[in-house]
Amino acid sequence: MYPKGYRGFESPSLRHAPPAASKVPGFRIRTLPGPGRPASPGAACDDPVSSIRIHTESGGSGGPVLVMLHGIGANAAVWNRMLPVVERRWPGRWIAADLRGHGRSAHAPPYGYAGFAADVAGAIGSPDEAPVLLGHSMGGVVAMALATGWFGLAVRRVFAFGVKIGWTADEVAQMHALAARPARVFGSYAEAAGRYLRVSGLIGLVDPGSPEARAGVAEADGGFRLAADQGVYAAVGPAVAEFYRAANAPVRLAAGEADPMVGLAEMQALDPQAALLPGLGHNCHVEAPERVWALFEQTLDE
Repeated sequence: MYPKGYRGFESPSLRHAPPAASKVPGFRIRTLPGPGRPASPGAACDDPVSSIRIHTESGGSGGPVLVMLHGIGANAAVWNRMLPVVERRWPGRWIAADLRGHGRSAHAPPYGYAGFAADVAGAIGSPDEAPVLLGHSMGGVVAMALATGWFGLAVRRVFAFGVKIGWTADEVAQMHALAARPARVFGSYAEAAGRYLRVSGLIGLVDPGSPEARAGVAEADGGFRLAADQGVYAAVGPAVAEFYRAANAPVRLAAGEADPMVGLAEMQALDPQAALLPGLGHNCHVEAPERVWALFEQTLDE
């Protein structure tokens, strides 16, 4: 999620692009699935609540389950740099999901925190142990929604970082206007990837030719567009603090010290133990995954 005045948020329209060959040498890019069609490549999960499929990546085995949820306009690939840490230090299974309308998941409006949470609950299924949720930005809000128990899932703990808590009426209106804006189709992959990295705050952190950047771009209308459905920005609006208060599991808040979305005082108004990660920004899990994981692990022992 992003501050007022941020000039990003160009992502795909509600149309689904026909298959086409990539114009980037050595690069295979997928066409986004429509509602009810399986996301590909990778795993897809039938969601019994919403009847759409969301793309997931997973690894590990046994319990407990760790679920990683990305921010608005992004996708599961933003966790790539953290996955080696997860594989070494998490004792059970892990799941990273592309939320509805994002990345490799189906475009299926309307979009909202509750709909995202219902989809993820369906993807998780019924684990033997209550899962732990790790959410960045809007993914942290979705994690809090899941922790309410409203979606039939008992959650052990939530670690939510980089979550924008306070939204003004003007900021919400701006996001809704962005959701209604026609998508932009770029003439080259390089242009689309550059735009994706700018709007996701990953510029300078992720190489445009990397898997993380490629997951944010899809082919459309003879060109390239951002992979997220433009309409996902309409999800913004419900009070984030109310999800925090409604959670039936412990929620720890954190953020990078230089994150423009949220400050320590705002987080501590909800969570007195909220913490800052010195020298890091909004995408601190990309900047310094080991440091984010170390703080996350501390919360598991509380």
